[in-house]
Amino acid sequence: MPKNALVIGGGIGGLAAAVGLRRIGWTATVLERRPELGEVGAGMSQSPNALRALAELGVADEARAAGVPFHGVFNLRTPSGGHIVRALPGTTSPLLGFHRADLHRVLMDAVPAEWVRTGAQVTAVRQGADEVTVSCGAQEWTADLVVAADGVRSTVRHLLWPEAPGPRFWGNTVWRGIAHADGIDAAMTLGRGQYFLAMPVGRGRVYWALGARADRPAVRYDDELAEVRRRVHRWHDPIPRLLDATAPEAVLHHDITDLDPLSGYVRGRVVLLGDAAHAMHPDMAQGAAQALEDAVVLAAALAETADDVPAALARYDGQRRPRTQTIVEQARAKGLESTSGNAVGYHLRTLALRMVPSSRWPALAARALAPVWDWTPPRLSR
Repeated sequence: MPKNALVIGGGIGGLAAAVGLRRIGWTATVLERRPELGEVGAGMSQSPNALRALAELGVADEARAAGVPFHGVFNLRTPSGGHIVRALPGTTSPLLGFHRADLHRVLMDAVPAEWVRTGAQVTAVRQGADEVTVSCGAQEWTADLVVAADGVRSTVRHLLWPEAPGPRFWGNTVWRGIAHADGIDAAMTLGRGQYFLAMPVGRGRVYWALGARADRPAVRYDDELAEVRRRVHRWHDPIPRLLDATAPEAVLHHDITDLDPLSGYVRGRVVLLGDAAHAMHPDMAQGAAQALEDAVVLAAALAETADDVPAALARYDGQRRPRTQTIVEQARAKGLESTSGNAVGYHLRTLALRMVPSSRWPALAARALAPVWDWTPPRLSR
């Protein structure tokens, strides 16, 4: 009889975990607290390590069909429109840009519909020697394993890791939106204390994000789009055009938080995955990528030690915790640097970037990011 798992959370990380479990012959039940399974968000880019993870999950072709080559890291501009770095004609990109809902759909289509239970809010987790039980109110499910992929404010982490501090705010906030516009090139505009990212995500849609410093968390505005306009109203085209092409009610505004290092991602037969384990700043575009890696490594460890779930989870923890916690620190440092309002630091940073010929930029960026991008997934086989 195949082993079975309960996956808490139906986002990208949870669905990737379910796909990985299916690939190794397990069954799973995905418990999603929302009444419908879907992805809340706007856009994301995926790097080579994430694309390799998607390939090992068996959805590489579908993911590439849903994504758009992303050249934003090779197109850096100043608020006045000057080019700091410019992608030359014919430049290939190792990155793909996605609307979050499109990548979520790719993974959702790879999970049997009967595996998914919506409206399931976890209220308790009880562990035995050989099984674990999850309660959602009056309903209960028992399985060989629980994968907690329920986000930065994970209920499971709160229940089983009560000593762990909650998400930490470092002074960055971000507005995100989707504009309906054609003919827009991907670019990142670097300003003092804030940056603006534009990224086509297919079908005439452009994802944009404004990252900025914030003195305190939870500051919100009656008209979030108007606040974005106020902050960048003198910035170069096509930024005003993108904001004009965005529905005001669709603008998302979130404070950026991450997690301090946990001493372990495993408690008994419960394992944390994705943001529940290692939420991070978005500035290295690794949040979803690391969740995808988690899913592949977890499935491979379970396949290798099929009759010893605790040993498999120990292997997962040993492989994933050092890597992900290092990336959390790197992403935090990059995020705080990108929103620094220090004038001297800003000018030195842009000057250093300008000194690199655009023709060399892709190779230098790939070399700098090699410890992250060059990750090779373990093989999944049935």
